[in-house]
Parts: sequence; C-alpha cells; structure tokens
Amino acid sequence: MDPLDIMMKLDQIVPYFDPIISAENQLIIGYEVKPYFQTEDKELHNLCWFAQDESIPSEFRLELSNAVLHKVLDKYITTNQSQYLFIHYDAKLLLKDNGDSMIALLDGYVEQGLLLNNIVLQFAESFVTSHIDELKHLFAYIQTYGIQIAIDNVGQQNGNLDKLTIIKPNIIKVDVAFLQDDDLPQLYQDVHHLLSMLSRKIGATLLFKGIATFQQLNYAWRNGGRYYQGNYLVKTQPGFIAADNCKDKVKKDFHHFITFERKKMKAQLDLTETINEQLKTTLKKINPDDPYDETILTIASDCNDFTFRVYICNEAGFQLSSNAEKDEDGSWYLYAEGRQKNWSWRPYFFENIVRMNMEKKGILSDLYTDIEKDERIRTYSHPISDHLYIFIDIPYNFLFEQDGLL
Repeated sequence: MDPLDIMMKLDQIVPYFDPIISAENQLIIGYEVKPYFQTEDKELHNLCWFAQDESIPSEFRLELSNAVLHKVLDKYITTNQSQYLFIHYDAKLLLKDNGDSMIALLDGYVEQGLLLNNIVLQFAESFVTSHIDELKHLFAYIQTYGIQIAIDNVGQQNGNLDKLTIIKPNIIKVDVAFLQDDDLPQLYQDVHHLLSMLSRKIGATLLFKGIATFQQLNYAWRNGGRYYQGNYLVKTQPGFIAADNCKDKVKKDFHHFITFERKKMKAQLDLTETINEQLKTTLKKINPDDPYDETILTIASDCNDFTFRVYICNEAGFQLSSNAEKDEDGSWYLYAEGRQKNWSWRPYFFENIVRMNMEKKGILSDLYTDIEKDERIRTYSHPISDHLYIFIDIPYNFLFEQDGLL
C-alpha cells in the first residue's frame, strides 16, 4: 500500500486486539494492539510494517502512531476496560522528543480514568540493544509514570541478553513461532531457560508469543512463561472479549502438562533409586584401598546396562581416575587422558557436591549435551567416601528407551 494513501485516510485505520493470557489465573490480562487499514471494500491490511519502514518520513509514522493510540484509548475508556494495553512504539520516534508527545497524549486520557500502569509500550529488541545508552535513562523516566516497558523478539539472532539488565524492562517477549510440532531445538530451549532465570533476577515477566500449537504452549509453560499469546489460545479480535474466554482450554492443557511432568519426575526418581541400589551392592565389594581405575571398572561392569562412561572426582572437581568407557562392541576400556581434568566449571557442580555430602545420596542431572559424543545425556553422581564421588554418564539411547527420561 502507498503510505500517502494511508495518511490521507487515517479514519479508515481499525485497531485489532490480540489477547494475552496469564498462566496464574488463565484469564485474558491484556491485549496487544495491531492496527489495520480497512479499504472501501472492507479488506483489512496489517499496518505493523508502517512504523518499521524508515523510508517513510518520521512525521508520518508519528502521526499514524498517534492516530492509532487515540482510537484504541477511546475504545478502551468507553468500554471500561482494565487490562493491560500493549502498544507498539518506534523507539527512534521516542528519542526525537524524549517521549514528551507520547506522554502528553496519554496524559490527556488520565483525566478520563486511564491508569498509566495499564499501558505497556513495546519496543523491538534489535533497536533497543543497539541504542542502549540513549534509551536506558529515557525508559527509566517513562517507568516513573507507571508505564511499563516490553522488549519484543528477545533471544533471536544478535540478541544481547546482558543488556536487558541495564534497561530492566517489565516484560520480555519471546517468539515461539519458529518451533515446529516435532522439532523443539535444544539450543533455543537453553537460551530461553537463561531468559527465564534472567527475567527472575531483574523482576521482569516472560511472555511467549506466536503460540499456534499445543506443543508450543507446553514449551512456553516449561520455560517459565507467565503470559501467553497466539492463535492456539484465542485469535486477534476487533474488540475486547470476556476475560475467561479460553480459561477452560488453558486449564485442560495445563492438566496435561502437569500429568506429564509428574510422570517424568517419577521416571527420574525411579532411575535414581535403581542406580542407587545397584551402587550400594557394588560398593560393598569394593576395597577402599583399591586403585581408582580398578574401582571404576568394577562399577562400570555392574552398571553396564545404563552407562557408557564412569570416572571419579574429588570435592574440588579434579578427576582422579581414568575414564572407563564402553566401545561399540560393549567392552570397557580405560582412557587415561581424563586424569587431573577439573570439572568444577560445570554448572551446579559445587551445589551438587554439597547436596551429596548433606543428603548422603546420589543426584541425577538434567539433560545436557555431552561435548565428546555430541548427544543429550544425563549424569548420575554419588558419594563413595567423604571426599570422593563417582560419576556415571547415561547415554541418549538408554534415556530414549525409558518412558519420561527425555
């Protein structure tokens, strides 16, 4: 569409509302505003591109943004809404006048009952992270009014997660539209796990958008999403709808998720108990004075069904034994290259050492990618003395064959 045609017919702009659902109460707690242009023959054309096209004069983009805001806020006030309004705003336009025109526009509605803490200004991560020094103080100033800041499309290419700690957004938006039903890339899952931890640290809420399938909702739920958005839940609407529109659907899906996670936890506890009982039997026949390499070969032989690598470390993370590793024929060999390597850099290493010392029992790790085998594995660690710990690596093939271990 020609931008000039749009500017000549601003009265034909129609705001649509994309509902956002909370995991806490399964209710619609907000709407993302999506502007459309309606032609004379009632065809709708999405205008999200308009604000992003820098070939269009900034005056046009600002005028259109303000026109959309007026239409949205008029509808919001007259229908007595109280949910959050997520409003796309060009950060470059915001910088032009330090947000004064935007704040002045919103202030005009405060007298009509608008609560500024219900307004969420949404900005693209790519621009924000590349102009962090210019925007960090402006965002902090806007937030003093109670207006919330959302950063969109976080965690995609060229993302800079560390910069989010500088601007401290209220909401972090992640798009899961790239995930296929049968393809949930572990790389993204690890990034989103980091995002979940980061959002907790800075007090931000994680919102997953683009949810189009049951699997994608499950992914968002498992990765710390508090808010959800997408056609699988409820489609973009021309107006506001009942807050409990998809409550039953979300509750039903949550029930499936919880049932499955309980099944997984039971499978992990059962495996932990199985290995623990086997080690109790094996350790009884091991002489504490036996060489470490002899000890790991004995343990490897007894645990042959569920491991491919066994080694011993001390509490400082130094490996004292060789690696006992199983070859393709199922035979065990010693590889001395592992001796004196230090594994204390691994996440949760010292936390697990302390837990094992206090609880006097073994720990099953989460899934991670083994560097040498380049496959997803788990590791079972267990104290064998006050200062020594056995590590038993469990291969992907075994985990795959067991229900609930992946």
